[in-house]
Amino acid sequence: MSFYLTKLIIAGVGLGLAAGISLYTFWYAKGYSYLSNDPGSCANCHVMEQQYSGWMKSSHRSVATCNDCHTPQNFANKYFTKAWNGFWHSYYFTANNFHEPIMITERNRQIAEQSCRHCHQPIVDAIVSGGDTLHPSDMSCIRCHSSVGHPHLGD
Repeated sequence: MSFYLTKLIIAGVGLGLAAGISLYTFWYAKGYSYLSNDPGSCANCHVMEQQYSGWMKSSHRSVATCNDCHTPQNFANKYFTKAWNGFWHSYYFTANNFHEPIMITERNRQIAEQSCRHCHQPIVDAIVSGGDTLHPSDMSCIRCHSSVGHPHLGD
């Protein structure tokens, strides 16, 4: 057997093992559930139980799921964000290197802010046109309404 064929076989076995372990981990960790719109999948990890419990008691429960607030509106960006967050959530969870209580990243805070503005556009327009001295980009829905989507229970 030639040297190159041996290297090719070793590379193929390595790739096959990596793919198999990845698929097994994805299945075992219920990664497929994150492709859905089911808010219960966000509570697969214990670090999200408080957020899920809060959402279950919130006014937004009847009108919005986790994806409505925490992923961008368009299809490509939504699934890119889900994949990005899913990878990092699983990495930090597996490495047991995550902050408790869980903290939103700046990128995800901006996505949530844009979601608030999207769903509540008439209110945003009324505030801006009402002569508010703040520039619209200086205003933050989340700064004043941080516990609307999922109240921080126990705080």
